[in-house]
Amino acid sequence: MLDFSKLTERELLALAISLEEEDSRIYDEFAQGLRESYPDTAKMFDAMSEEETGHRHRLLSLYREKFGERIPLIRRQDVRGFVTRKPVWLSRPLGLETVRAQAELMEAETKRFYTRAAGRSTDAAIRQLLGDLAAEERRHEAKAEQLEEKYLPPEARRNEHEAERRLFLLQVVQPGLAGLMDGSVSTLAPLFAAAFATHDTWETFLVGVAASVGAGISMGFAEALSDDGSLTGRGSPWLRGSVSGLMTALGGLGHALPYLIPDFATATTVATMVVLLELAAISLIRKRYMDTPLLKAAFQVVIGGLLVFAAGIFIGSA
Repeated sequence: MLDFSKLTERELLALAISLEEEDSRIYDEFAQGLRESYPDTAKMFDAMSEEETGHRHRLLSLYREKFGERIPLIRRQDVRGFVTRKPVWLSRPLGLETVRAQAELMEAETKRFYTRAAGRSTDAAIRQLLGDLAAEERRHEAKAEQLEEKYLPPEARRNEHEAERRLFLLQVVQPGLAGLMDGSVSTLAPLFAAAFATHDTWETFLVGVAASVGAGISMGFAEALSDDGSLTGRGSPWLRGSVSGLMTALGGLGHALPYLIPDFATATTVATMVVLLELAAISLIRKRYMDTPLLKAAFQVVIGGLLVFAAGIFIGSA
């Protein structure tokens, strides 16, 4: 995977062309999926698709002028730092709120890309075009509002969440929540294996603390090394890694702390109750912040967590 900070100007233009082509096709898919139920909103996405196509033509013209006809294949998934897009455009029927929320996120991410790319370019013509496109993306939200006024009757309009808040939630909050989930589940097996192998609450507590801290360090480094923040604007990778690591450690410490209770049976009962509460909370978190249906989240987290929990007890009792 490529680092955004190491891309050449030729590669930046090739990536921008790929981004505009993908965005145009996604908006076109939105329009096709909404045309039957929301014909006015479909017209809005038709117009947005045409605008992205115009951006691509301007980028292609400049690329040919600077670098010739051959364009290297560089896609968003080949560059570290882009948000993973769920293929909501493949779903039928399309939900109006889901589609418009995805469009906001796309606009925010593209705006950030052009701003960063323009700041790195030393060629005057490339820098000017990328800067112009960044300015146009900044005005894209206002353009979308104008399109709504043109194509959507007042009763069809809905309040929109701020695009930057969506981007922040997806890129910063969710990694912290993922750390919390990982810490809560991954430490179950070593903790309860130690508990049923030793029946010693203090030794079990030490194992739980060690597992939680170890998982926190591992997740912290993984998050810090996943993205240097040069493209996404997520801030210092070490700060993000610290937050992710801390949340991971806290997720494991929740069911380790009950083993400070001297009585083994009482400590294990309390720890088991904490585990059940943690798994239920994680299922709700996945539903709320990761758009996972509650039943699916419960199956993934609760069933998986209970299997890890049972594995720890089985191994510890062997």
